[in-house]
Amino acid sequence: MGPKRPKCKTFRGASPPDPSSLGLPLANSLRPPPLTKKLDPPLLAENSRGLISLFSGLFGSKERRILILGLDGAGKTTILYRLQVGEVVTTIPTIGFNVETVTYKNLKFQVWDLGGQTSIRPYWRCYYSNTDAIIYVVDSMDRERVGISKTELYSMLEEEELKKAVIVVMANKQDIEGAMSVTEVANALGLTSLNQRTYQIFKTSAIKGAGLDEAMEW
Repeated sequence: MGPKRPKCKTFRGASPPDPSSLGLPLANSLRPPPLTKKLDPPLLAENSRGLISLFSGLFGSKERRILILGLDGAGKTTILYRLQVGEVVTTIPTIGFNVETVTYKNLKFQVWDLGGQTSIRPYWRCYYSNTDAIIYVVDSMDRERVGISKTELYSMLEEEELKKAVIVVMANKQDIEGAMSVTEVANALGLTSLNQRTYQIFKTSAIKGAGLDEAMEW
């Protein structure tokens, strides 16, 4: 028998309630001010399609809802603020969520960054309603837990509310020597079995700002 699933209210609007109501205290009040850092030239992505072209055609001008998910320490919050302000922001482990509105190429995204700790992952499903896309972040240096990352990914994809969600996998921390290649990450996650889903995988470095534009331009 698997772990007990947390009870979630049915969220019909764009914004679920503060996760503190689910027993998850917010860390937002502890968020430090952004630190400006010059962007390095991006790594070349291994594909050339992204969220912008897809959403422009499918969804018109409405605001899209995106969840950033992945294990703790994968770089989710750093990616969120790279997308929002184009800078490296000092972060702390997310206990609960961060939510920001990101405008990219005249398209507006409501982006939810959910904590990835073991105790928090069961609550991800409380935020799936009305989600247009998932950015799933994998730490390319974390070979020991890539199997756990795969398990969480497939558990998430079984949820009915995400059947039509677009999946963007980011193989993050590609700037670090010894990181798994994007092909290694794709194989470890078994992405070839997702032949019924709209998905792509990109190599990224949130610290250097590499690969994020390529993922968004897919």
